[in-house]
Amino acid sequence: MAAATVNEQLPTPLDATSEPPPLFDGTTRLYISLSCPFAQRVWITRNYKGLYDKIKVVPINLQNRPAWYKEKVHPENKVPSLEHNGKVIGESLDLIKYVDSNFEGPSLLPNDHAKKQFAEDLLAYSDTFKKTVFTSFKGDAIKEAGPAFDHLENALSKFEDGPFLLGHEFSLADIAYIPFVERFQIAFSALWNYDITAGRPKLAKWIEEVNKIDAYKPTKTDPKDLVERYKAKFLAQ
Repeated sequence: MAAATVNEQLPTPLDATSEPPPLFDGTTRLYISLSCPFAQRVWITRNYKGLYDKIKVVPINLQNRPAWYKEKVHPENKVPSLEHNGKVIGESLDLIKYVDSNFEGPSLLPNDHAKKQFAEDLLAYSDTFKKTVFTSFKGDAIKEAGPAFDHLENALSKFEDGPFLLGHEFSLADIAYIPFVERFQIAFSALWNYDITAGRPKLAKWIEEVNKIDAYKPTKTDPKDLVERYKAKFLAQ
């Protein structure tokens, strides 16, 4: 079961004119962008575990990012990153595991060995899933992205105690995929008038169930903004 949800007001994203927070003062900070699917993975994890007081979310404006972020926080100058115990960690898949392992709250990996192994397989495939779909945007999107969505539909059939990827419990596997599936569902509908859940009932049910999770709801991206950004990025002639 997820920890209790807090109705949280996040601060305005920090930009090039913003002063840094008091870095390495013992506060654990999760640096995100409100529109970044990689950062969203860690944001969901933090929310689900109820770490509102333990991990402070610090939004960054990636279009006008502060120089101190690269110089003093994360030399790679990307989000997400986590400032914890005097060090900074990056990479979203590493971070969701790190937050799950190093902080209190409900575990996001099952004890069952088969499910744990399948979780690792799904996390390993998530990069291929993302790349396959994004690459399809430049070609015959519906046809080329189909196998990636079929892979998820098949994965959702592995355990009969669904509706989630590892069965009846929400997990890191779901968290790895939902930020991208959320965006792809919006994009395919708006840009190609295509429903990615058509003929994929388990995918449809999975999206429906994830959308009921309170830890996920406040992390969702703005659909209008997403469509405009994707049009400019992928459909510009």
